[in-house]
Amino acid sequence: MEKINSKLHPNKLLHVIYRKSDFTNGRNDIVDQSHFLQCASLKMDKGKTFRPHKHIWKKRSTDVIAQESWVCIKGSVKCFFYDLDDKILETHIIKEGDCSFTFEGGHNYEILEDETLVYEFKTGPYEGQEFDKVFLNE
Repeated sequence: MEKINSKLHPNKLLHVIYRKSDFTNGRNDIVDQSHFLQCASLKMDKGKTFRPHKHIWKKRSTDVIAQESWVCIKGSVKCFFYDLDDKILETHIIKEGDCSFTFEGGHNYEILEDETLVYEFKTGPYEGQEFDKVFLNE
C-alpha cells in the first residue's frame, strides 16, 4: 500500500494506492475509519460467511467533501495526484486489481489501454458539479 501525504501538511493523508499484491488473509482495513470513504480488503476461502445484517440511518452533523476511489478491473490507468496547493505530488499507474483513493487534494486520470474497465466510487449524495468540484489549471 502506498500512502501519499501532503507536502504542505506532512501529517495529512491525501491519496492511497492499494495493489492486488497487497491482499493478505482475512479482512484488512485499507482506509482509516476517520474518512468518509471506507474500504477494506477481504481475502477468504470458500465457505466463509458473515452474520446477516443491515445498516441503519444515522443523523450526522459534520462538514463533508467528496472522496473518490477508482478500482481497475481491466487495463491500466495513470493517476495524477495533487497536493492541497494544486501542484502535482506523484503519479502512479494502477493495473488490474489495483485501486486508488483520494480523500483530499486534486486528481486526474489517463486511460492507458483500449477497453480499460474501472469502477468509480464516491461519497454522495451528488448535488451537481457547481457544488462538488473546482477544476484545476483553468
